[in-house]
Amino acid sequence: MKRYSLSGLLAGLLLVLSVPVTAADRADDAARWDLLHDMYFKDRPIEEAGGHIRIDAPIRAYDAALVPVRVEVEPSLRLKTLSLLVDKNPVPLAATVRFGPASAGGGIETRVRVNEYTNVRAVGETQDGRLLMTEAYVKAAGGCSAPAVKDPQEAMARLGRIKVKLPDTLAPGSPATVQVMISHPNSSGLQFDQVSRTYIPAHYVQSITIRSGGQLVLEAETDISISEDPNIRFSIVPVEGGSLEVVAHDTKGGTFARTVPLTVGDGADGPAL
Repeated sequence: MKRYSLSGLLAGLLLVLSVPVTAADRADDAARWDLLHDMYFKDRPIEEAGGHIRIDAPIRAYDAALVPVRVEVEPSLRLKTLSLLVDKNPVPLAATVRFGPASAGGGIETRVRVNEYTNVRAVGETQDGRLLMTEAYVKAAGGCSAPAVKDPQEAMARLGRIKVKLPDTLAPGSPATVQVMISHPNSSGLQFDQVSRTYIPAHYVQSITIRSGGQLVLEAETDISISEDPNIRFSIVPVEGGSLEVVAHDTKGGTFARTVPLTVGDGADGPAL
């Protein structure tokens, strides 16, 4: 049997990862997007967002199962909804977020799975019904079938625990950035259990609703393209004496909730998951 040195294998891997995107690849990406456009947005026209909406994602992801994505929206633009798509994933639509009156802007941060080299897109719907799109190309593979980071028993023991991270200080009426983390395996249905030799059934968070002072901040419909332990960062307009309420539902009927007072001081609600 022929043996390969570690240096040789690494050199081969780097060669594969450095292969440029060809014209054929771009044509395939365009054809795929045409299908997704029709699937999710029907015949509605979509404009280039220009500087109105920006998406930030790593060109080459360190971990394909935990790819950070940040969508920034210019302050003057109020979005009704924001859709996040990973073109070549088995389920391309990772999340659709509807913003409420307590939202301080349409930007979000989260983490997604990336199954192969692909465009990641953000499509924002404005209050007057226009659709604006921006995109980023991410080089990563295997994220949808990658095994969970946590031990299955540990993951189930912590299932549904919600952490809320607030800024150090809050001022009523002034925008503030908040992070919500939900402990959940978010199994995609494509991961293989090496012990049982079967695929792990899909089990993931499918909706997240967040309110501030009783008013809606956002409602997110999510799917298997969102990573293990869903994590979302967003902006709110705090209400004096109010609280932040988080409610999540998963595909097995689980309901998880957490309410945190919005008070001035050390805003952190415990360590990260």
